[in-house]
Amino acid sequence: MAILVSGGAGYIGSHTVKQLLDRGEEVVVVDNLQKGHAGAVLGGKLMIGDLRDSAFMDTVFEENEIEAVIQFAADSLVGESVVEPLKYYQNNVVSTLCLIEKMKKFGVDKIVFSSTAATYGEPKNIPILESDPTIPTNPYGETKLSVEKALRWMAEAYGIKYTALRYFNAAGAHMSGAIGEDHSPESHLIPIILQVALGQREHIGIFGDDYPTEDGTCIRDYIHVTDLADAHILALDKMRRDNTSGIYNLGNGKGFSVKEVIEVARRVTGHPIPEKVEPRRAGDPAVLVASSEKAQKELSWQPQFNDLETIITTAWNWHKEHPRGFED
Repeated sequence: MAILVSGGAGYIGSHTVKQLLDRGEEVVVVDNLQKGHAGAVLGGKLMIGDLRDSAFMDTVFEENEIEAVIQFAADSLVGESVVEPLKYYQNNVVSTLCLIEKMKKFGVDKIVFSSTAATYGEPKNIPILESDPTIPTNPYGETKLSVEKALRWMAEAYGIKYTALRYFNAAGAHMSGAIGEDHSPESHLIPIILQVALGQREHIGIFGDDYPTEDGTCIRDYIHVTDLADAHILALDKMRRDNTSGIYNLGNGKGFSVKEVIEVARRVTGHPIPEKVEPRRAGDPAVLVASSEKAQKELSWQPQFNDLETIITTAWNWHKEHPRGFED
């Protein structure tokens, strides 16, 4: 039986597909290639189409014996979600409900949902626990939380078990260098820093250096993309094993400041990477770090590539070999 990975041509999705293939799983990838890249899918069966296309999704489930679903397909730019909330409800909520509708129709009862720590909004505690209040401060976080809530009711009504994984910043690239991060526009700190080292930007902007942190810059949680991929597979394994639902944070256990990230990138690339302090961005908390104790205990998740130098080195190896991304 196959694992259906929706959004499997995207950044985290493609790394999860690679990990699934490496352990001998049969994989079907569904992606509309709006953000993903066909070149990032290293195997399995790629079916190009939209989750909201009912006839297409019938074909996906009719042609393949699907055991479980891992759902990545979503828009994920916080700023854009504020000015285009309809787009985010369509792409993040409606699409996922259409997917669950087909799961119900074809008797598929397990889904791993790629959520976000943006469901918490402004955190009350650091590190953030799964039991902390979920009060999103933008439509992106709100749409992910809406899906989580829907999944709970689907589980009660239809017996569809789910695992929702909440995390902040995926980073790095596959250790083989075969796939990596390629967003357009790029909004993630590490690839933007590396664009400076590649000569594609003049400097890296630091949005505020007067935060109540050791060096005055914001602290964020970065997780290697392969560790994230492994967590999604471990979540699937747990549902196969004991047929229960759950929500888990995925984090590094400690955060890194913007200046720390830049300094390590300088060391890895050998480039001076000029920096420029700019005004704070509205709504940027000083520290965002999630506790992943529950995931480590219940999923047996142990991040393998969680030091910053490894994360940035793998990213650099990818970006210097693919300065324009996948070019597809």
